[in-house]
Amino acid sequence: MIEGRRSATAERVAMRRAAHQLYDEPIIFADPLAFRILSDEAAEQVRAGLEPENQVPWARGLRAFVAARSRFAEDELAKAYAAGVRQYVVLGAGLDTFAYRNPFVDLAVFEVDFPDTQAWKRARLEHAGIQIPESMRFAAVDFEQHSFSDGLREGGFRSDEPALFAWLGVVPYLTRPAAFATLTFIAGLPQGSGVVFDYSIPREMMGERERDAFDNLAARVARAGEPFRLFFAPNQLAMDLRDLGFSTLEDLDVEAIRARWFNAGQPEQRLHGRSGHLICAWV
Repeated sequence: MIEGRRSATAERVAMRRAAHQLYDEPIIFADPLAFRILSDEAAEQVRAGLEPENQVPWARGLRAFVAARSRFAEDELAKAYAAGVRQYVVLGAGLDTFAYRNPFVDLAVFEVDFPDTQAWKRARLEHAGIQIPESMRFAAVDFEQHSFSDGLREGGFRSDEPALFAWLGVVPYLTRPAAFATLTFIAGLPQGSGVVFDYSIPREMMGERERDAFDNLAARVARAGEPFRLFFAPNQLAMDLRDLGFSTLEDLDVEAIRARWFNAGQPEQRLHGRSGHLICAWV
């Protein structure tokens, strides 16, 4: 992230979530606030189908992946809530809207993000007339420079109670020390805590088509000043997470994601390749 500038990728992700509401069938992640949180210009661009990448197969697959990871996180949250978890932390929240459509009246929601991105988010909420609920807390943190745990505690986070963390679209942009500092903190929380995040395998593990799609996206985010930096081999990541203290893992590759959400009634699958993974790890 560049100081003094909000995240460019956060808006692109929000536009993909909004486009999913219009262009995809079935809708696997319904978000009634997806358009309201966007700027008027971005919303009109999505509605008009004017996004340059809208007809590019790899981009449609990326949009499906973005929808799937949000669905995965909120499905896991429902399970955690049923098991008694009452704290939900959205790391690198961007324009995520869960806190403003939260169905769980006694669930505390914390949004952690880069200060400039979070200020932009708050301005968007005010412009859209989206009320910030009493259960919602903001924590402005630069993951590479500061401990997010301090910001959480200032917002009322209880480290003696379990929590689920959603960390979507963030890990690939971090350094390994920053990512593992966060994972170490989560692993040290009470039993029942967990984290959902997405990651990419290293480029050398990708097939030719996956490398082409990855190179295209990597070039785009690098031009936006937010280059990809961190990749994981699944088996090694599983060992690393267990070493930290996570006892239960579920890692979904693209085939597993497709089977869970995209097969039924779809003659043409929208997910392509195998570079992206979704993982949930529980303490």
